[in-house]
Amino acid sequence: MEASSPISLQQTPHQDYSVPEASPKPYKKSFVTSLMEAATLRTPSFKEDTYFISHLKNSEKKSLQELRDKLSGSYGPNAASECSMWGIPLLSISEKADVILLKFLRARDFRVQDALQMLEKCLSWRKEFGADNIVEEDLGFKELEGVVAYMHGYDREGHPVCYNAYGVFKDKEMYERVFGDEEKLKKFLRWRVQVLERGINLLHFKPGGVNSIIQVTDLKDMPKRELRVASNQILSLFQDNYPEMVARKIFINVPWYFSMLYSMFSPFLTQRTKSKFVISKEGNVAETLYKFIRPEAVPAQYGGLSRPSDSQNGPPKPASEFIVKGGEKVNIQIEGIEAGATITWDIVVGGWDLEYSAEFVPIAVGSYTIAVEKARKIAPSEEAIHNSFTSREAGKMVLSVDNTFSRKKRVAAYRYFVRKSAAVA
Repeated sequence: MEASSPISLQQTPHQDYSVPEASPKPYKKSFVTSLMEAATLRTPSFKEDTYFISHLKNSEKKSLQELRDKLSGSYGPNAASECSMWGIPLLSISEKADVILLKFLRARDFRVQDALQMLEKCLSWRKEFGADNIVEEDLGFKELEGVVAYMHGYDREGHPVCYNAYGVFKDKEMYERVFGDEEKLKKFLRWRVQVLERGINLLHFKPGGVNSIIQVTDLKDMPKRELRVASNQILSLFQDNYPEMVARKIFINVPWYFSMLYSMFSPFLTQRTKSKFVISKEGNVAETLYKFIRPEAVPAQYGGLSRPSDSQNGPPKPASEFIVKGGEKVNIQIEGIEAGATITWDIVVGGWDLEYSAEFVPIAVGSYTIAVEKARKIAPSEEAIHNSFTSREAGKMVLSVDNTFSRKKRVAAYRYFVRKSAAVA
């Protein structure tokens, strides 16, 4: 059961007793810094289509009907099996079919003939590629599952989240094993489509429902030159055959040169495409992801509380979020812990680089405070802390994060669970 006592956050501002310095000279941003700030999208304006017919303009409704008619004319009334995607017959008059047709229309700015050509090519590709049954195939990439590309949890709005990280391919042996020749590359592309199809199977294809996924791409250690061919083919496959399937593209651990490149090709992208992008430089991963995904759903390696083993225990337990301001120490007090009870907790601070400690404070007068975890500096790369403690007497647990020697604000999260003693229960 959850502890019933309230949790308080005590914040102690750090006092600076140093001699005041002279006013600094006005700070002049470098060219690179200016480009990075220009390329960082802090508040994306993208709004996903609702797919309600009533929300369409009259011209868009007309385009939808024209596409239905042209598709029916191309395939005929008896070709339902040939004209379907994700188990949805496109020739049927249904909300699900309309959602798919509207995705192709949106991708071609509601130009009916262009949307029809794109749709017909996609249907042909899916049949040739065997995309409808690919989810069930064993493609032999167990070592890449959960590492290179994988579906993991949902964002705050219910979109399935797909993570991509190609840094493992900086290892030449791994690279050769996966991309060594053309046949291996084809097999990898097939596996990458399989991962995407798993995510699409989680969509509603329903007006007002969840009809797209979130893509998170980790650029850390990504070998750009070596993966150019694979990246281009993946991008081409997805653009041609999965229109409007991604609601937001979040790039994390972005090196400075990526931001420069983005600022150069940005003018050639449509506003709708650019509004889907979120670019986060190294050191801001947790802060960026928390804006869109709850901490308990963010993988531990990205500053969240989610670990692969968590899925065995059902839905993740909700976490509480808080901010650790620069120059402050935050104490999280978990009160009402009875004698013999066991408290288990998870805590994480994005980018750590501060001190953490945990202690148990008994209620009884004369009892000593127990240092459960002595104060220590947590490295930026460390993942969430998971620990437990069984109390011999009643008291409270105090988790402390000390950021008094830094001016940087950090996002953080924690959760806990208290299990009473079997003897008491």
